[in-house]
Amino acid sequence: MEGNAVLSVLNAKYVHLSPAPWCLAAGVLAFAPELYERVRIVEGNINQADDEMLSRILAERPALVGFSCYIWNITKTLTLCRRLREALPGVLIVLGGPEVSYCAGEVLRENPAVDFVLAGEGEESFPALLRAVLKEGAERPIPPEASQNISGLSYRTPDGGIIERPPCHLTGSVPSPLTAGYAEAVRGRIAYIETSRGCPYRCAFCLSGGEKPRYFEMDPLFGDLLKLAKSGARTIKFVDRTFNANPEHCNEILRFILARYGREIPEGACFHFEIAGDILREETFGLLEQMPPGAVQLEIGMQSFHEKTLEAIRRKTDTARLEENIRRLVDMGRMHIHIDLIAGLPFEDLPTFAGSFNTAYSLGAHNLQLGFLKLLHGSAMRTERDKYPCRFHETPPYEVIRTPWLTEGDIRLLHRTENALEKVYNSGRFRTAAAYVLGVCGMTPFDLYTGLGEAIEQAGMARGAALDDFTALFKDFCENLPGVDRETLRDAMVQDRLATNSTGGLPPCLIRQDEQLTRAVKWLSKNPETAPRRGVRRGAAILYGAGTLCWADYDPKARSPVTGRWPLREIPLEVLP
Repeated sequence: MEGNAVLSVLNAKYVHLSPAPWCLAAGVLAFAPELYERVRIVEGNINQADDEMLSRILAERPALVGFSCYIWNITKTLTLCRRLREALPGVLIVLGGPEVSYCAGEVLRENPAVDFVLAGEGEESFPALLRAVLKEGAERPIPPEASQNISGLSYRTPDGGIIERPPCHLTGSVPSPLTAGYAEAVRGRIAYIETSRGCPYRCAFCLSGGEKPRYFEMDPLFGDLLKLAKSGARTIKFVDRTFNANPEHCNEILRFILARYGREIPEGACFHFEIAGDILREETFGLLEQMPPGAVQLEIGMQSFHEKTLEAIRRKTDTARLEENIRRLVDMGRMHIHIDLIAGLPFEDLPTFAGSFNTAYSLGAHNLQLGFLKLLHGSAMRTERDKYPCRFHETPPYEVIRTPWLTEGDIRLLHRTENALEKVYNSGRFRTAAAYVLGVCGMTPFDLYTGLGEAIEQAGMARGAALDDFTALFKDFCENLPGVDRETLRDAMVQDRLATNSTGGLPPCLIRQDEQLTRAVKWLSKNPETAPRRGVRRGAAILYGAGTLCWADYDPKARSPVTGRWPLREIPLEVLP
């Protein structure tokens, strides 16, 4: 068959770079090198117009097009498949990825434009498929004998039946995805690297459990790591499901990064790991304590602090140890800490979830993600419906609607809480103010954000609002809480604004016309000890509750690589002339 093999994926955002097509291309290079020159990669994102992606794919003269499918792109991908079939009736279309690997028969029955579903790891099976359809000159439809020996491949038979095969696994080592063009594609974006496949845990909501972890050889892995570090990638994200499941493997990689950071690994490179917080070893703590600020980000999936819930989802967690370790990591002040909770899990009602939320919030992580249970194809929670009864959306991303423990109203309330949490806490723009309010109002974090979420909804800002408008709403909401002093609240909000907004300006709700401020700023500029560096913008304001002048200089080098905030300086008003 003439033409090329096009590997395509629709990323969630431009900054993301899915490794899937590059892994498949590497598989072709390793297992069918004679066909590698016919492989093309066409990536895009779900925000692009269908016509644009279709035109780019057609420009590569495809004989076969393979799409990597995930919950965020499956709907748009299937639309693209139909459009592609209309434009090229003879093209072969194959789907792969987690969104189709566990429901291949259903996908083929409902989507006549799709010829094949390739389930599981495709580095060996995809080259075998290419050999069958490109080298042997097959036409659509493919005769069964050309595909029946390909592991993980599901397809239609001539009589209209469907042969469905389970996901396949590689029998040998995993080829490096850093093939030609990858370094250019990843510049300025998030690069992904894997050092293992599988996971020792068997969480009921996840697809990764149940497969014994396989760890990659270190020498080629270290070579890839250095290439990515030098590529100009914004962040290098390790996709290992539990990076520290094997402490020796984890520590060897951390030692490699630490020994080369600032030399072979450029300063400013950032490495992101997903870890289990309760199994951290002392040696790992010691390595993390030595990392330069901002060199490492840690994502820790807690899911819940409710023991019965953790048992039901088969998540073994030492919650006391988890709390202790997260606080210890946060106290280091050297890395951005991201923690996760999932709403909608078994046995967790609203009061129980509120308890998990308050515990998680108290840990002081830089980002607390309130996620919602998604019933993924292939997960135990989806396949064992009697054991995990809940109602969920039948279309991607299959998010929970209600459970025996949470009503639909409870779920809507939690969505409003999540919205408030994102705008105030996770944005980093109101951290000082939120800490002050929680310290004096007598409310729990859950109650505060739930109330704020309701206020956001009533103000019509749930879908978004200008920052200055939201700042005014937040100020008004907090001023009416018990125990809140308006001047102290304004001081905290001014500090937050100066530390997070490099324009140096305040929103209208925080501005006060005061000639004293004008005189003070001039004095700061003329004083050798407080004058700003040439070319550096400054923001300043009077904190009336504290009786001080506060300012920030927006030197990019001074910005914290961990929190993203600029340092603030203050002097008492009485020392000013």
